[in-house]
Amino acid sequence: MPSPSSIRTMDEFRDAVYAFRLPRILATALDLDIFTTMGSRWWAPKALAKTLRANERGIEIVLRNLETTGLLTKRGQTFGVGTLGRTVLNKHSPQYQGAYLELLHHQWENWANLTDSVRVGKPLENEGPDDPENRRSFTWAMHQRSLKSAKQVAAQLNLKTVSSLLDVGGGPGTYALEFLAKNPKLEAGIWDREPALEVAKTIAKPLRHGKRLSFYPGDLFKSSVPGKFDVMWMSNVLHIFSPKENKALFRKLKRALNPGGRILIQDTFLMDKPGFDTLETNLFAVTMLLYTPTGNTYSANEVQRWLKACGFKKTRYFQLKKGTGDWDGVILEAKIS
Repeated sequence: MPSPSSIRTMDEFRDAVYAFRLPRILATALDLDIFTTMGSRWWAPKALAKTLRANERGIEIVLRNLETTGLLTKRGQTFGVGTLGRTVLNKHSPQYQGAYLELLHHQWENWANLTDSVRVGKPLENEGPDDPENRRSFTWAMHQRSLKSAKQVAAQLNLKTVSSLLDVGGGPGTYALEFLAKNPKLEAGIWDREPALEVAKTIAKPLRHGKRLSFYPGDLFKSSVPGKFDVMWMSNVLHIFSPKENKALFRKLKRALNPGGRILIQDTFLMDKPGFDTLETNLFAVTMLLYTPTGNTYSANEVQRWLKACGFKKTRYFQLKKGTGDWDGVILEAKIS
């Protein structure tokens, strides 16, 4: 898909609009459970169509398109599934990321209602954080999404001198658990709603370092911070809330930091430097419009100004190794002294 800056002709505009075609094909493949059904076998379109109770011509056309993406391989007149399709896209695989796939898939319908959301300025469908089943499903999706990036962040973030860390709105605790695995002397806690913590407890239970993880149920705005900590870790929380709400949260977290403490924020930031993915950050702001009452994406400089206004003395952002971490791999740090 071309970036907005490249749309200068009708052909480029058409190509950008038509970018919906492949995502729709992928969504249909998930609707039909094509990857799970195919498994490790090689299938002729006719046999697969019969098994799926679908039209042979329709299945053959979808298979050809999946083959052009590399998700399938063609051998003679038959098709086989590649590595991704046999693992994270296959319901029978231990590596299946069903919760995250469901989250991605569900967004198709909501993005189709974007015009109405822009008119009213709020989500049209929002079960909200108080719906336990929705919260549990979303938490599992965030765990599956964060598995790789959490390991990368933990490998690069120096927490050797830190005794205590609070994962603020930490959901499944994916990051907290990686920090504990990397730092044997660290004690960590997750502060989030009870349905999210149910998922976190399930993930932590079989892990030896999971015994050093505490669980604190509560609302980030209505509840008190559950103790004093050396580090507050916020990953993908900032974009859920408005500037006013974020500043209120910063002030609350600052009061709960131990002397010399700091807050570490990972999010999708708008950066005033070349080489950062402005397109993705702006597109994600649309997701926040569709799914949250007040969320948005913000520039790193803007967030640094908020932190200083809330009493943090030193702020900076640093870059993780290229291609690691979440989003563009930017971590924003603020210290109280």
